Amino acid sequence: MNETNLLEDQPIAWTPTPEVIERAQLTRFMKQVGVSTWDELYEFSIRDVEKFTEEVLKFLDIKFDPPYEKLLDVSGGVEFPEWFGGSADTPVRTSMVSNAIEGEIRADKSVRAPTAGLNITEMCLDRWLPERGHSCPHDLSDQPAVIWEGEDGSEATLSYAGLLSDITKCSAGLLAKGLGKGDAIGIHMPMIPETVIALLAINRIGAIAVPVFSGYGVEAIVSRMNAVSAKAMFTCPNFTRRGKQTQLTPVGFEAAEKCPTLRYVFLVPAPTNPPPSPLKPGELSEESKKLIEAYRAMSDEERAEYQRNQQAESIRQREEVFSHLKGLGASEEKLNEIRQQMETQSSGVGAVSFGIFDVSKTLVERPFRIHPWQELLNNVPISSADDSTENTSAEDPLIILYTSGTTGKPKGIAHTHASFPIKAAQDMAFGTDVGKGTRISWYTDIGWMMGPWLIYGALINGATICIYDGAPDYPTPDRMWEFCAKHKVEVLGISPTLIRSLAATEDATNSPPNEGWVAPASGDGVVLSAGYGNSLVSEECAVPERENHPVAAAATPLLRKEGSGKAPFQRHDLSNLRLFASTGEPWNPAPWWWLFEKVGNSKLPIINYSGGTEIAGGILMGNPLLPIKPCSFPAPCPGMDVDILDDEGNPVGPGKVGELVIKQPWIGMARGFWQEKERYLDTYWRRFKGIWVHGDFAMRDKDGHWFILGRSDDTLKVAGKRVGPAEVESLLVAHPLVTEAAVIGVPDEVKGTAMVAFVVANDEYRISNIESAENDDPKFEIRNSKFEIELKALVAKDMGKPLAPSAIHFVSAIPKTRNAKVMRRVIRSAYLGEDPGDLSALENPKSVEEISAIKPRS
Repeated sequence: MNETNLLEDQPIAWTPTPEVIERAQLTRFMKQVGVSTWDELYEFSIRDVEKFTEEVLKFLDIKFDPPYEKLLDVSGGVEFPEWFGGSADTPVRTSMVSNAIEGEIRADKSVRAPTAGLNITEMCLDRWLPERGHSCPHDLSDQPAVIWEGEDGSEATLSYAGLLSDITKCSAGLLAKGLGKGDAIGIHMPMIPETVIALLAINRIGAIAVPVFSGYGVEAIVSRMNAVSAKAMFTCPNFTRRGKQTQLTPVGFEAAEKCPTLRYVFLVPAPTNPPPSPLKPGELSEESKKLIEAYRAMSDEERAEYQRNQQAESIRQREEVFSHLKGLGASEEKLNEIRQQMETQSSGVGAVSFGIFDVSKTLVERPFRIHPWQELLNNVPISSADDSTENTSAEDPLIILYTSGTTGKPKGIAHTHASFPIKAAQDMAFGTDVGKGTRISWYTDIGWMMGPWLIYGALINGATICIYDGAPDYPTPDRMWEFCAKHKVEVLGISPTLIRSLAATEDATNSPPNEGWVAPASGDGVVLSAGYGNSLVSEECAVPERENHPVAAAATPLLRKEGSGKAPFQRHDLSNLRLFASTGEPWNPAPWWWLFEKVGNSKLPIINYSGGTEIAGGILMGNPLLPIKPCSFPAPCPGMDVDILDDEGNPVGPGKVGELVIKQPWIGMARGFWQEKERYLDTYWRRFKGIWVHGDFAMRDKDGHWFILGRSDDTLKVAGKRVGPAEVESLLVAHPLVTEAAVIGVPDEVKGTAMVAFVVANDEYRISNIESAENDDPKFEIRNSKFEIELKALVAKDMGKPLAPSAIHFVSAIPKTRNAKVMRRVIRSAYLGEDPGDLSALENPKSVEEISAIKPRS
């Protein structure tokens, strides 16, 4: 890495006040364990990981039934530690580790030593409701558990009682379909309340949730569902982005047809429809108790007969509906259409044309059955208070999260009831200071780690999940800030790329001669801004209105906001915000300072968070007790024994760059890759014996602040010097006309490797280029050439001329995943004309085509 790191010697930007320290969840935890300083706490957390983890479980009030006898046993190797071992009389339960390594999906195909009992959904929900029979010092029955708002302004709120009611009904419906412990069930939906319900209902019956990104194509879904032999999948008809409907059902159904193990596809209402109305749980009637016990005791044949009877009753009820509709004057043609539609959804026979549940004229046999959401929730006639919870072990499978990483095919990360959720809850409490009643929002997707992280972490802490499902700057640039103000969000999780985009939006909004904004007319194909992180973006993005501009002239004006002369974030009351949090990629200083100084008024900390799906959360993370430097991490997460090592495995000193490693196990560590034991060991464990090598380059400054400098497999060796792409990218985006940048290495006869940069210029520069191109202005190429020279000089000034990019190309978007990770592997392959490999995680695949069309310079 470069000898002089650009992030060294940063000033302290934020220091906690006594009031912030006093109210912090981390302060309460320190009092619990009997330490008075952060240094004492961290030293305790890594000196005795087992004792520290026990204190975390106590702080979060996690109960096990039966209890564990030995929390952590590493006698079999640190790569696969044994967690939550039970006593000799504890019932023998399943081995997630064995299942993940050997690839067995059914929970009853391998056994291990006794393990403590835990179904994490009880810690998320039941214990907050006194009706559930738990000791409940805090009754959260009426507190909002989920607040949701769609792009079009549709809203829904579920209380803790209402959420549990719907989860219970959904769980009962899944059991009635013959689904249960050990079955893998996919979730292909946007972030809507039903997504939360589906995830926890799957967990509640002991099944394994397999979330996939809502923007995935068919093959990406198929590969993940087939890898886990999924038995069922939830999908949704559509969602809205930038005012347009994105159809999910055709993708979900086409994928389902290629998954031979799928028996059911559950069709969830579109996100603009309200979720089932929340009902507070009541006591079970004796009749309901007997019914459930009888159902559980049935043989497979008896259950099949029971379901046939239920279907017959459903048909009878539907005929009553038809009779009523006929009495209202509905035609026979319309009645037949509705009847055919209902029969198709009930029996799985028929082809849905994916409009609004219209049925096509040609009937086909499907290998799976389609069941509407409401039918699933009302499939078994039981009280919403019925307890359909499976008695799972702490180490039973909970969720398999697929991550594309920077190279190779996707990895299936295996987590258990006691791994991912508890680590998520710990980081959320200690890092982002979330406790009972806190309103936390994170702009993400269920298919990325932060989606489940938000759900489990918030509910275990008794907080409120605030979900915005839409583009963050549509229909006006202040959409995200409007949502935060309206729902009194206290903790806002965002990505640096999203902040860069919102900052650019503010600059354009305040540009003369006009404060208004317009959006390009549909179909004019002009790409003006695209690709920012953690959002599904359209190629048509808002641009500053300019008089007589050809793009603006063809555009449709957006709604103007009252007070539009102010910056977008100034138009709303953000006084409830206490802190920002960010993850997904390294920061650059300029957008960091914009968020801190302008939006946060230099008073709100930015809690930087870095780890991964395999970690179940963070390795490094800020917290409310420590001063913060721009773009930095004040410390590791408590309990994470972290270091930075050189190529020989020796710790490096301040200011030196090396591999970020973890030297002891932690509760959230992956229990393996699904069906890929050797790949798991090769990826993390075989470089330095007994040490987890995460794949990030990191540096500590002289004050002990940590910095992530990018993926180590992205690092370049130019003219004999090691260079991190993030260093060069930070310099490029510091230029006022640059919004985003990505740097790759290509073969070079002289240097060995030459750097090539891809730059997204801001709207002002790009609109000027569009005007020149349309008018055949010869200055178009000259201006770009001068800008390239200027940017090269900017890098050379700080890093030296040998480390300046050999070429800079101007593009409309950088290929990134939706969680804002720049896909340098894809960029390099596309630029060199090679196979870019797996593109399923990209939010903007067209950006790859643009790079492929660029001819490398000799």
